[in-house]
Amino acid sequence: MIKVEHLSHNFVIGKKGRETVVPVLKEVSFKVREKEIVTVVGRSGSGKSTLLNLLSGFIRTQEGEIFIQNVNVTKFSEAEFADFRIRHIGFIFQSFQLIQSMTAFENVELPLVLKGVSETVRKRKTEEMLNKVGLLEYKDHYPGELSGGQQQRVSIARALIVEPPLILADEPTGSLDSETEEDLLQFIVKLNQELGITFLIITHDEKVANIGHRTLQLKEGRVVEKVFV
Repeated sequence: MIKVEHLSHNFVIGKKGRETVVPVLKEVSFKVREKEIVTVVGRSGSGKSTLLNLLSGFIRTQEGEIFIQNVNVTKFSEAEFADFRIRHIGFIFQSFQLIQSMTAFENVELPLVLKGVSETVRKRKTEEMLNKVGLLEYKDHYPGELSGGQQQRVSIARALIVEPPLILADEPTGSLDSETEEDLLQFIVKLNQELGITFLIITHDEKVANIGHRTLQLKEGRVVEKVFV
């Protein structure tokens, strides 16, 4: 599903003429198999978020290559990566990233709108997805009217609506209480087992890391350990 080869990335800070190059990722290589949950752990500043942004195409690769579903996405233009994302990758964010002026239904429906799906099909698929995450009765509620756990389920429904084979998650339980976190983790495992969705999850939470089939540890920009759970 994912193959990363010799991925390195630097950030440049400081004013022009006095720039400092800060290495973030250094020769990172790993694979994620289909239908696998892989968690990535590491301290703040270890390169976890940068790795996720590179895999997502939100920042451009400087050195190395990234393959997703056997497609080399490294040289994609922004438009090409945007089209690839909408068809192949779903996202779950710590802060939910829901549009506050849209209802739960409209937030989940949005990727289908962007894909140009007809209104009739959008309505059916969106209601089916909201029902799957147990929120159909809340379809007309705005994010501010929902609990943190409910908002995260809307976020998951939005990620799943285009039936992506891969979901990238950035600290998906970071804004949740312990009980809601447990419910969400069980739901992710269920999606993996029943639908065969591949997950790559960035986390600093040991409980989240432990749902992975494998855990990769990033330390100072390098993959230094692979723990088979």
